[in-house]
Amino acid sequence: MEQDLIDIIVTTYNSKEKFLRKQIESLINQTYKNIKIHISDDFSTDRNVVDILKEYEKKDNRIQLYLQEKNLGYNKNFEYLLKQTQAKYIMFCDHDDIWYKNKVAESIKKIKQSNVDLVYCNCKQIDENDNILKENYFKFKNVPIIKGKSKLAISRCIGIGCSQIITKDVKNKMIPFKQNVMAHDWLAAFIANEGKGIDYIYEPLFNYRLHNNNVFGGRNLSQNLKRWKEKEGNSYTSYLKYREEVIDTAYLNGAKMCLEYEENEGNKENKKFIENIIKYYENLKKSKYINFKLITYFKALSGKNLLKKIIKELIIFHFPIVGYVIFKIK
Repeated sequence: MEQDLIDIIVTTYNSKEKFLRKQIESLINQTYKNIKIHISDDFSTDRNVVDILKEYEKKDNRIQLYLQEKNLGYNKNFEYLLKQTQAKYIMFCDHDDIWYKNKVAESIKKIKQSNVDLVYCNCKQIDENDNILKENYFKFKNVPIIKGKSKLAISRCIGIGCSQIITKDVKNKMIPFKQNVMAHDWLAAFIANEGKGIDYIYEPLFNYRLHNNNVFGGRNLSQNLKRWKEKEGNSYTSYLKYREEVIDTAYLNGAKMCLEYEENEGNKENKKFIENIIKYYENLKKSKYINFKLITYFKALSGKNLLKKIIKELIIFHFPIVGYVIFKIK
């Protein structure tokens, strides 16, 4: 039986040679062979990166290399690559992870069996020396478990981009990116949720690399707070700034992105839901000590596999003064 073509899109920028080679090798050695690997380098100042990419382009004719003449930025680089794809299925890829040989095969199998628009998979978290830090990323990050459709795909980022496979229908609705696009993976899940829905693979299918410059993707709330305190200090004012950044970066900006795309979809129920959670986030940012308006939180943010995250978020969001005391002790 002829295999469907799958486009894999990879963005690079001043990537470390050893990480880049491991990732590309893991792609070209997939058991599923009918793939096209689109790599866009975002005007790396380290020209060694370009030499490595050209080397691999010559080595494997499934690799298509694009060299940007100016720095586009992370999201715009992904947008550029999405515009180059033609396949029925697309997978996002970071430049420094390591995919297991069956990642593509298992992803395409699941998305076809489930007849959905997006599937995301689990992973193991590794450090810069390939040491395993966390065996189960879903469990560590309390990643929402979605099968079908859920409002969590509107109010949260569902699955990191490098864990996703999406359909061409999702891609066509994603591009061109609108002004408020903050994360291509959140946007993909939001659009898939409004289409045929979402499914997941609990089995880890790749190693996700954690760097010192990871902001929220590789660490949980407690770890990020610890890093913030080391940088900004341990005062209550600093803690509130951290809380505000979490609300903006992890929730509010994503909701605004969803609202901008919803304007053209005509789904009045979803639009009203998004508007309500935006108001909720804005209200949270204004509260400095305690906020008792919990109903929207449980409507918008609670779900399967999220109990630990719910407890921490409730403390940080609704009882910041309590959270400050707790985390100050730690």
